[in-house]
Amino acid sequence: MRSRFGAAGLLAATAVLAVACATADDWSEPHAKPSAVGTLGPGFVNSAAPPTPEATITPSPGSWGDVRPSPGYRVVLLTTGDAPETKTLVNAVTEWAGQEEVSLKTVTADAPARFTASITEAMDRKPDLIICAGKDLVDPLTVITANHLDQQFLVLGAELAEPTANVTAANWPGASFRGEGLGTSTGYDPASFTPERAAAAVRAGVASVLSGLTGIVIRLG
Repeated sequence: MRSRFGAAGLLAATAVLAVACATADDWSEPHAKPSAVGTLGPGFVNSAAPPTPEATITPSPGSWGDVRPSPGYRVVLLTTGDAPETKTLVNAVTEWAGQEEVSLKTVTADAPARFTASITEAMDRKPDLIICAGKDLVDPLTVITANHLDQQFLVLGAELAEPTANVTAANWPGASFRGEGLGTSTGYDPASFTPERAAAAVRAGVASVLSGLTGIVIRLG
């Protein structure tokens, strides 16, 4: 009897653990509104003159380093293409999510005909933030984001020509593709997409969103 009870107890414990693991990452469950843990450092913005919508800021290096998301932060990585620069961005997001224990899901837009559907799929998951990697997503995002102001977006290595308040961009010279045939003022340089710049863009962009500074372009050096 003792052996049978022990086995039954082990099975029950295993079942409870399995349920806990299944529900720990269940985005269908409500969760607390995310917040910033920490504050932006001096030089991120001029606190006496906050940036206006669509403004471009050039924060001091590392001024975002003390800000991280509160526990339970839910992020969808929306990506397209297999160019080396896109892979660099994807790796930066994945590494950041692991370091900060962010709940990360990925939606891959595998063809231009699927761009709109993929953006919609990302929104349907109701994340706290959608991080976009892949310059070919810029034009579809321009069409969709303005109609979904309750969803926050962060665009890496590119920017929308006329972003609404829910779209923040983080880029640098050589990585400011704007779509719509507008090109960039500095030229698009895939070689500028280094792991260090990509990692800084993720952290600076997320810190800005968490701190309520959205709808702007964060230009890194």
